[in-house]
Amino acid sequence: MGIVATVSIQYSTEVSAALSSGSPVVALESTIISHGLPRPSNLLVAQEVEETVRRRGATPATIAILNGVIHIGLESDQLSEIANRDDISKASIRDLAVVSALGLSAATTVAATSHIASLAGITVFATGGLGGVHRGAQDSFDESADLGALGKLDIAIVCAGIKSILDVGATLERLESLSIGLVGYQTHAFPGFYLTDSGFTLEYRVESASEIAAIIKARRELKTDSTSLIVANPVKEEMDRTRHDAILASGLAGARAQGITGKAVTPFLLEHFHRASQGESLKVNIEIIKSNSALAADIAVALTK
Repeated sequence: MGIVATVSIQYSTEVSAALSSGSPVVALESTIISHGLPRPSNLLVAQEVEETVRRRGATPATIAILNGVIHIGLESDQLSEIANRDDISKASIRDLAVVSALGLSAATTVAATSHIASLAGITVFATGGLGGVHRGAQDSFDESADLGALGKLDIAIVCAGIKSILDVGATLERLESLSIGLVGYQTHAFPGFYLTDSGFTLEYRVESASEIAAIIKARRELKTDSTSLIVANPVKEEMDRTRHDAILASGLAGARAQGITGKAVTPFLLEHFHRASQGESLKVNIEIIKSNSALAADIAVALTK
């Protein structure tokens, strides 16, 4: 008799009720809680982000895996586990089956969160910044799994562009190659996470959540919704650019000197930014996820009208 794998997916009481009634739901990633923000700020921010979504009329669905169970929406004690447990790994799409089958625990990346949200029929997702093509990828072939996932999933993702530690130009080229939709929210400048303008111009600008909802509906009618739509929402108060560039340069040099590569680079650089900026980058990071969650909630609500 062969091995039979049974994947356990559980919905929080709140998310289950919202999906059953057709109410707006916003997916939220958990990697930013476990790996992107320091303790104890991470739990407080996660709670504030969920409350932001609720206040805007939608239901938050933070996604994570606990002891092999995929959770779509976390109860308060589960949110605390993701924020405080030391055995929480970082899972992308390729890791989901392994983590689930072996009964492990993991926070989900943008790619994994998008995949699970799509399985649940959730089509609006808020995050901080996207992964993309890494600097020097022509030699390392280092490219985030986020791009591959968004190239085949129907989800609208609100973000502050891609992380400024990446190769912005190369990432934009990949987005075009993968036919991933891209609009700027009240801007023609593609944001660079900590920066409001990465130096690249966007072709399309939208002014409201209702316009974004109209685009999502048009994508469905035209059958171009086999890939994602990125809504680039710039942070309101960016870091000082000179300081940002100096910290980035020292962080990249530090990563090279320590031999840090692959998916370990991003958390290393984020922590470096936090230390070197004396908390300024953390403040910007928190404002990014709050702002993106609010806009995502507005989009989800507009889609129901």
